Order: sequence, then structure tokens, then C-alpha cells
Amino acid sequence: MKLKIIGVCVILLGAAAAVMSQEPPAAQPLQPQEPPMAQRPQRPEGPPPRGEGPQGPQGPPPGQPMPQHAPRPGQPPRPAEPPDPIAQNLFPPELVMQHREEIGLTDEQHNAIRQELRKASTKFNELQFQMEDEMETMQKLTKSTTVDEQKVLAQLDKVLNLERELKRTQLLISIRIKNKLTEEQQTKLRELHHGPKPPAR
Repeated sequence: MKLKIIGVCVILLGAAAAVMSQEPPAAQPLQPQEPPMAQRPQRPEGPPPRGEGPQGPQGPPPGQPMPQHAPRPGQPPRPAEPPDPIAQNLFPPELVMQHREEIGLTDEQHNAIRQELRKASTKFNELQFQMEDEMETMQKLTKSTTVDEQKVLAQLDKVLNLERELKRTQLLISIRIKNKLTEEQQTKLRELHHGPKPPAR
């Protein structure tokens, strides 16, 4: 739970940092680095192990996610997570700033969005520090041989309240950003992010 919340904070803080800069950051794909030839382990002679080719394990092409392991016999496959219906109606800050020229973002809109992100960044920092302290307390309470049930449940309520406040802040900043965009800008952003809508039949 702690890593999930911190991950959300890092994403929003990264978006705020991108807005603060004068120019939007250009996304550059990471290139996989080949290890030095001297550090590659020598494979013994003979046929390659099962599942590997002459050049080593057969993985996906660069930039493609690793395939998930097949479920064990007797276990049903994991269902795919449905898309978030709320997130589909909102726009992440980094998406707005990445396409600010395409959607014709005005200076007034740009400054207003930057101000909202500054506020959100400060609050996220405070909530993140509080979350770390409460999780550390939770760890101490559950470390002893005999766990005090009431204290752990009370501590859990504190952690869940902080998680709720983090999600609330994240939703609020997305709503405020959307409200600063015109209907035409929102339509253009949807086309850039999801592609144009198919014609109605």
C-alpha cells in the first residue's frame, strides 16, 4: 500500500516539475544497454537450453512488456482490469502540458494550471511524509509476538484516511485542470490521447 501511494505522489510531482520548466520535456525512449562483452558469462557448448535460442533467452522486442506467466493448471486466468471510468473523463497534467501547443493553451490557462500544481505538490509532500510515519508505526505494532488488535486497527484507520486524502487531492487537481480548458480543447485532447471517435452509424 505504501509503495502504491508513493508511486502516485511521484507521478504527480513529476508532472508538476515538467510544468515548472519553460519547455515541455521531450519524451525519449530508453535504449537498452548491452553489457560489456567481457562481462557476459560463457555458455557451455552443446544445444541451448529449452526456451532459449542461439543468442540466449528469447524475450520480447525492446519496448514491449514481458509476457505474464501462464496460470498453473487448475487455476483460472486472471481477468483483465477494467478501465477507470472516472479517469477516462479527466486529463492528467502531463498530457495537457505535452500538447499545450496543439490545443492552443493560452498563457492565462498555463499560469493557472501551474499554480494549481504548485498547491497540489506541496500537499502531496506533506501527505507523503505523514504516510511514511504512520506506516512505520504500523510496522512496529505488528512486529511484536503478540499483536494488539485494537491498536493495529486504529492505526490502519489513520493510514486509510491518508490514502483517501491523497486520492481526493489527485482527483481534485484533475477536475480543476479540466475546468480551465474549453470544450474544443478537451475534444482535441481526447483525440490526441485516445484517437478520434468512430463515426456514428
